[in-house]
Amino acid sequence: MNQQMCVGVIGAGVMGEALISALIASGVKSDSVTISEKRVERRDELIATYGVNASDLAANVASAHAILLVVKPQDMAGVLDEMRETINPQALIVSFAAGKRIDFISQHLDNPVIRVMPNTATMAGAGMAAMSLGAGVSPAQKEFVTKFLAATGKVIEVPEDLQDAVTATSGSGPAYFFKFVEAMVAGAQELGLSADDATTLTHQTIIGAAKLLETSGKSATTLRENVTSPNGTTAAALASFDAGELSSLVARAMKAARDRSQELA
Repeated sequence: MNQQMCVGVIGAGVMGEALISALIASGVKSDSVTISEKRVERRDELIATYGVNASDLAANVASAHAILLVVKPQDMAGVLDEMRETINPQALIVSFAAGKRIDFISQHLDNPVIRVMPNTATMAGAGMAAMSLGAGVSPAQKEFVTKFLAATGKVIEVPEDLQDAVTATSGSGPAYFFKFVEAMVAGAQELGLSADDATTLTHQTIIGAAKLLETSGKSATTLRENVTSPNGTTAAALASFDAGELSSLVARAMKAARDRSQELA
């Protein structure tokens, strides 16, 4: 697949826009990207911002070499049925619909399918995506998806039966992080800090810690140990986490997310 390939993007919400940006950043020409979006104002906004084209669904999938499905899971069946009559039979389908398995799509269409679980940090260019390949995906098609997803952050390949675990880890993971930040801000205010100062201190501490984890080359365990002096303030806080069985709580939360993902499939 080359840079002149035509890419159809079905659904142009926030995630759809992030993927459009990634496609262009990875080398796909903007005039080779066509969106199908029912909201006229949103469609016109993306055309003006990125220089992409727009068309109805039937025409879009007829000419596309790759089709990015960025639709709600509950809308997937109807969209697939609508695509069936005109879709390019060689087109790659890349699904971003949470919980919808490859075999669900294959019940409607005979095209090769790659299933992707992204996360919300994709919108900041720091996303984490995991992809699973269906039958008939060519090496060139895999390379194309890997390349443009790399423009959104990082990407790995996993067997599809692990996609529910991915959902529980990186898909839902940003919400775990935000919940912890909320708790830290609230805890700082209980200690007497103002809301503004509590927010500034917490946000920058979290951002700095994440940057250190990314750039130091050291594991989270090593970095934690480095900042934890025996009988010091950090040790006292971590002992409280241990008493509350933080690790077990996180594991139970992730299992709950995994189980719910399986239920939604």
